[in-house]
Amino acid sequence: MRIPRLVVVAVPVILLVTAVAVAFWSAQRALTGSASIAAHQHQIPFTLRPIDPAATLASNPGFEPVSAPDDFITGTQLDRTFYFAGPNGLTVIAPDGTRRATLRTGFELPVAPITAVATARLRGSTDSQILLATRGAGLLMLDVNSKGSPIIHQLLPDTNAARDLTAILATPSGDLLLGTRHAGVLLFDGSAIVPYPNLPVAEITALAATDSASFLVGTRTSGLSFVHAGTIQHADAMPDTQVESLVAVNGKAYAGTPTGIAEFDLSQPMLKPTRIVAPGLFAHALSLTGETLEVGTLDQGIQRVALANRPRMRNAALELDAATQSNGRVDGFISGSRYALVDGTLLARTTAGWRPALTPTSATLADRNISALAFAPDGSLYVGFFDHGLDILGSTGQLRHIEDDHLFCINRLALDPARQTIAAATANGLVLFDRQGTPRQTLTRRDGLISDHVTDIAFTATGTTLATPAGLTFLTATGTESLYAFQGLVNNHVYTIAAANNRLLAGTLGGISLLEANAVKRNFTATNSGLKHNWITAITPSPHGGYLVGTYGAGIETLSADGNSFTPIELPAGTPHDLIINPNAMLVTATHVYAGTLGHGMLVLNTATNRWSHIDKGLPSLNVTAFAQRDGVLYIGTENGLVRIPEARLP
Repeated sequence: MRIPRLVVVAVPVILLVTAVAVAFWSAQRALTGSASIAAHQHQIPFTLRPIDPAATLASNPGFEPVSAPDDFITGTQLDRTFYFAGPNGLTVIAPDGTRRATLRTGFELPVAPITAVATARLRGSTDSQILLATRGAGLLMLDVNSKGSPIIHQLLPDTNAARDLTAILATPSGDLLLGTRHAGVLLFDGSAIVPYPNLPVAEITALAATDSASFLVGTRTSGLSFVHAGTIQHADAMPDTQVESLVAVNGKAYAGTPTGIAEFDLSQPMLKPTRIVAPGLFAHALSLTGETLEVGTLDQGIQRVALANRPRMRNAALELDAATQSNGRVDGFISGSRYALVDGTLLARTTAGWRPALTPTSATLADRNISALAFAPDGSLYVGFFDHGLDILGSTGQLRHIEDDHLFCINRLALDPARQTIAAATANGLVLFDRQGTPRQTLTRRDGLISDHVTDIAFTATGTTLATPAGLTFLTATGTESLYAFQGLVNNHVYTIAAANNRLLAGTLGGISLLEANAVKRNFTATNSGLKHNWITAITPSPHGGYLVGTYGAGIETLSADGNSFTPIELPAGTPHDLIINPNAMLVTATHVYAGTLGHGMLVLNTATNRWSHIDKGLPSLNVTAFAQRDGVLYIGTENGLVRIPEARLP
């Protein structure tokens, strides 16, 4: 019997199509088969709930922000609309450049910085959404087609490790890969969250798709992994095990590290770099345009690497894009390399180079990361920044920003009660201001200080005492004198000092030293007293007598006036007992005591009732770093801006 020619041709074609379909289905199942994974892995419970920005804002107890510059570190574009985010929240920019919406961290959004933004249509959704990864509040999903106020849903895992997200990658099937800081890669399929199997439980720094069924995983300390068709390969011979950025196009991938960029040919059987380009360059962000690799750095702006016809590792060419700031921090690229986020704002590539693409908002402050606060007698507020000098806000609203080699990293601001002027403890010396707010004198090791790095200041009847990582320095009318561990100080690294009743308490990395007449009289440690933790970060006289002692990991304790006993404070229900009190983030006023924590908001003591309250709502950040008060208004510094509130509105 003769078989028709059509059948002879059709059968192989059908078999080939079937084989391709089966292979594709197998690859997809290997990548996103959450049902199979969930059967073997522990599912992470979660809640999926709506967030009403208006209701969140209404729950604010009364904190009012002091405006600060934008700090965009991530973003995406959908339908010509930009979505930019960072520690300060989410800003939506319309195609005409106007700001369509601003949702602020701690006000309309949960108190958690946004770490990554992506556009995706998840399983079960009919439209694309904007996905926002947060550090501590899980995943926020913004419905871009909503009318009126934005519609947001929060995917909130039950465990803290699964809430701390660093990266997002949506798969073609609608599943979602979540990179975390402490729980590795998680897979969300719309109904379950499970750990992705066989990947390192490490801090995830980047995720990148290589095709519809494969992806790359960059980590902080465990290098690079490649997930492909159910197999996982780990890269060898990386320039560094810390992966900062990833980009993959047409079968090639590039992994940026602090010491260069590894190029991979993903068609090869082994995951090994074919070459290292731009050795020594800190590649914080990457974008590939044709045969040119755009490299965003932390302090050298945007650099361009020509890739064509350069097979040898040492021959990759570097070219600094002169249109970007030579010391600019580049956090990412958008729409290929048409746009870049540099120093918190958006730049666009033009024929003349990179140019600002957004009209900056008016801001009162020069920066957001606040480290110290103090009021001068004339009502001026001094605002010290972690790495941007300081601002002086005049009582009538005028602003001055001061930044130089000494006024850069501000550790502490304090009022000299005798001179009625402000002194600034910095990482590069002690800077003394005059009554007009002008820096008049800078003291360093050349002037007798035991260290240039000054961490705290205390004023006594006999002079000024400075805390440093090398011990104490006393400035008196007769000169300078220093004291360190060889002379009895419990530890050289002094974080905080407090003066009261002719006594000086020095809080160090190894306990507390009690001094009288600039000599150590007694040392307190966790082994010879009731002190719960040796690392002391803040000390202040208590309004009820004795001292309040802040620690790095044991919250706050009280030291009795006679110096014989330590007692932990009674914290509000649900407050962690292993709180970290930020350096010198304690303030006593006529009605309250305030303490700022690392990652848990602020503690407030009502001195009339002697009861502590815990506040973690309405703040721009849960990392509270500084306090200042004047005329019944409290100013609160955080790593994400400054807010104020009348003390009468606090518990």
